[in-house]
Amino acid sequence: MNEPFRDPDLPLAERIADLQARLTVTEKLALLHQYQAPVERLGVGAFRTGTEALHGLAWLGPATVFPQAVGLASTWDPELVRRVGEAAGEEVLAFHHKDPSGAGRNVWAPVVNLLRDPRWGRNEEGYSEDPLLTGVMATAYARGLRGSAPVMRTAPTLKHFLGYNNETYRCVTSSNLPPRVLHEYELPAYRPALESGAAVAVMPSYNLVNGRPAHLSPLIGQVLRAWAPDDLLVVSDAYAPGNLTGLQGYYDDPAEAYAHAVRAGLDSFTQDDDRAEATLGHLREALERGLLTEADLDTAVRHTLSIRFRLGEFDPATPYDDITEAVVNCPEHQALAREAAARSIVLLKNDGLLPLAPAACRRIAVLGQLGDTLLEDWYSGTLPYEVTARAGLAERCETVFCEAVDRVTLTADAGPVVAGLDGGPLGIGTPGDRFDLFDWGGGAIAFRAVATGRFLSVDDDGVLVNDQPGPNGWEVRQTFRLEQRTRGAVVLRHISTGRYIGLSSDGVFRLVDDADAATWLTVEVVESGAAAAAALAATADVAVVVVGDHPLVNGRETEDRTDLDLAPAQDAVVRAVRAANPRTVMVITSGYPVTWSDPDMPAVLWSSHGGQEYGHALADVLFGDADPQGRLTQTWYRSASELPDLLDYDIIATDATYLYYRGTPLYPFGHGLSYTVFDYSGLTVAVDGEIIAATVTVTNTGSRVGTEVVQFYTHQRRSRAKQPLRRLRGFERVRLAPGESRAVTLTFPVRDLAFWDVTRGAFAVEDAPHQLMVGRSATDLRLSAAFHIEGETIPPRRGGMAAADHDAYDAVAFVDAAKVSGDAVRSEAEGAWILFRDVELTGAASCLIEAASTEGGVVTLRLDDLLHGPTLGAIPVPPAGRYAPAASSGELAEASGVHDLYVVFENVGITLGRLELTGTGRAAPRSPGAVRADRGRTGRGRMDRDHADTGRTTT
Repeated sequence: MNEPFRDPDLPLAERIADLQARLTVTEKLALLHQYQAPVERLGVGAFRTGTEALHGLAWLGPATVFPQAVGLASTWDPELVRRVGEAAGEEVLAFHHKDPSGAGRNVWAPVVNLLRDPRWGRNEEGYSEDPLLTGVMATAYARGLRGSAPVMRTAPTLKHFLGYNNETYRCVTSSNLPPRVLHEYELPAYRPALESGAAVAVMPSYNLVNGRPAHLSPLIGQVLRAWAPDDLLVVSDAYAPGNLTGLQGYYDDPAEAYAHAVRAGLDSFTQDDDRAEATLGHLREALERGLLTEADLDTAVRHTLSIRFRLGEFDPATPYDDITEAVVNCPEHQALAREAAARSIVLLKNDGLLPLAPAACRRIAVLGQLGDTLLEDWYSGTLPYEVTARAGLAERCETVFCEAVDRVTLTADAGPVVAGLDGGPLGIGTPGDRFDLFDWGGGAIAFRAVATGRFLSVDDDGVLVNDQPGPNGWEVRQTFRLEQRTRGAVVLRHISTGRYIGLSSDGVFRLVDDADAATWLTVEVVESGAAAAAALAATADVAVVVVGDHPLVNGRETEDRTDLDLAPAQDAVVRAVRAANPRTVMVITSGYPVTWSDPDMPAVLWSSHGGQEYGHALADVLFGDADPQGRLTQTWYRSASELPDLLDYDIIATDATYLYYRGTPLYPFGHGLSYTVFDYSGLTVAVDGEIIAATVTVTNTGSRVGTEVVQFYTHQRRSRAKQPLRRLRGFERVRLAPGESRAVTLTFPVRDLAFWDVTRGAFAVEDAPHQLMVGRSATDLRLSAAFHIEGETIPPRRGGMAAADHDAYDAVAFVDAAKVSGDAVRSEAEGAWILFRDVELTGAASCLIEAASTEGGVVTLRLDDLLHGPTLGAIPVPPAGRYAPAASSGELAEASGVHDLYVVFENVGITLGRLELTGTGRAAPRSPGAVRADRGRTGRGRMDRDHADTGRTTT
């Protein structure tokens, strides 16, 4: 075959066009499904999107398992993360060469959703609450997956676009993203990997954003594709296209919905697994009805083919043809897994107990239900081997172990509960069996039958059996809640189904629907896990208690957490162990921040679930072979009560994340201790044209070699709008010998200081003083220096204003103005309002609004003060359909000068898209002092302006 599309010397665009021109409409349509059919007449093979490799290849068998993504980011080491991505990409190729249909080269990683709320069930999949750090790490991992050659190793996919941080009703909830949150926080996380070409595909998220399904977001074409230097492939999340007419009900029929999805930018439908017929039928119908044109189809096909060409599919050879199964879990990847796990460990607290001195640590007690096990999350690979904490420490010194779980008996009125030795149904018998009770937090528990070593589960027939190795699978059927009844009795409620456990007439325990039919049980503790752990701890030189979460329980995909508390039983073990042995180290293994009750632990470490080499890495850090190098990538709050509502995405209004949080965290963003001490001195900062340069000298003043992560932050001290308290601008890892000093320099462009100006819908750099701060974390800032930026003064608003571009709001929802594009706001309560600051009213005689309300209503305009300000006008809103807004106008009272304008919704359910002040004069902008004098007529105006000067506003 010598068709032009097979000639690697031709320009890529010509090769794609040649192949595309040879395809029939039917063949083109077939390329829009996840499972792309072969075109045998042209020698074009099948292609499948979607191989999971979030922290190593997943789901396809044993492969190297690296720390979870949040752990990889905790290294603050982009080069290490790139190497991990490279290793994962090599293993994807090895599996692909063995089974091309089973392991595709379009990899669905990395995840760039920002970790704004640690209760999110998928927290461990992301990198950070900070967009800069997330962008850096995502770019590094994607670059490793992709490779540096012109021919890509794999095709990395960023997921999940956009505003996705909740599993609770995730397919029907809408994430509220005001313009500043969108442009300053959410979008910047995606830009670096796309703009650099490291990632070449994007997956939209299940949720809606401002009322519109993310799979239909106009931002896909307007923003993401504008950033990408080459064709960008957009793949749907699994079964998300069906939601457009199903759960979301956004369109009436699939043909219409799928047409709009393609026109919004979706290229590949992940729907109905490998059964493409229905999807292709809907797309064919869309073409026949004129909802799609063949040009729309060609655009999507080009995006898909571009990826296949760039993977070298149609080349005579690629640089990766020689990669074989030998790379899978090879010694080099094992060593990399150990290095990554060690660098990801964060030393949260150390009163001098660590590092452990071998001479003073001849016997270690390893305690806790995570002390001798490694757990896989949903996107983990299959562990090829396991080095647990116990195993890793046992290589260093004598080690004793206690799992520290309560051993209990269960007794019903009919008699003791027994577990069949064959793993079969549980029933009643004598003597009763014993069960180990595992507390995973959030009220979720699991039982393991002592007689069989297997966990209780509910089989497909609803029968309670004991045949599982532990909580597992997409639908975890091995966890229960204890619901209290009178006289100390409990009933078991099966978490997965919500049904209860009852004893049936055949003597077998099975699911029942009615809580009244549940069997009452007495749970008797025959051996206390906390007491056993304490007794063993007392015999050791050091106690290491390993606690944390199960990645498939109390938070995972489809399930959020309600709190951050360490599981009560595990918390009790920690307290008991420390009481028995003051030389206690608490090791937390979790995919999210946790809280615990004992504030006096002498040493605390955290890591994510660290992969196959976790135990070796932990031993390396505990004994000081490796300096703790990990740093937190998100704020550790003292309680979930310090967090806003899980579904409130407006981090600016709610003072969320380290950027705006005003409280004192348990541990701040960027925190992590070393075994040595670092001093900062000589900070300088200079503005040279469009570049800001800062230099600081860092000195290791301790007695050990150590690595410091030098973190630079800025704060804008005066602004028209509320500004972050601090924002990460850059960081550098430096390894220093005792007494060694090094100058660390950060340079960044002035444009990075821009914020989104809602008055004009664009980024703006204000004329303002700034503070540059440097230190060890977001709150441990050792030095600061002032600098001034000669930017612009944002002028007053005039004329037309989009409702979504307000400055502050209360009781309104961000919604879609139209199904295709545009944002609006809708009142959720009587008296809801939005605020436009600094509006020039000189000459304004009337106001025209574009609004809709099925019942009609009134919008009132007030000046300067929400409650006591004069009424400028009242505008009726006639009844109109949701997507058929009507224009309505009203006369305005005479006003002049610059004022704050409150738009008050007197009724529920008014959707406002835009308002236009007509007859507005074009007086020259006045000085900031004059504007302030106008506003000074009400106390509220002064308060808002004064807070704005310090980077704060009151809404």
